[in-house]
Amino acid sequence: MIEFDKSVKEELVKKIQQYCAEELQHEVGSFEAQFLLDFFSEEIGGHFYNQGLADALKTFESRYEEIADSIYQLEKLSSD
Repeated sequence: MIEFDKSVKEELVKKIQQYCAEELQHEVGSFEAQFLLDFFSEEIGGHFYNQGLADALKTFESRYEEIADSIYQLEKLSSD
């Protein structure tokens, strides 16, 4: 389960309440919104976290390849 600090959790709870009111025409209290946030955090939070890690790894690998190519070009220039 992803843990949020208090201020972030309060902001997310307000966003859940706003979403439910605007999109679902259903008012939810703070307790219900916190419960919903905890449910999603526990059930799907790990999937978002893992996808973020995979995206970061792809970015790192891409940058690594660019750096390796640049180093190869420098080595090639110095041996000419």
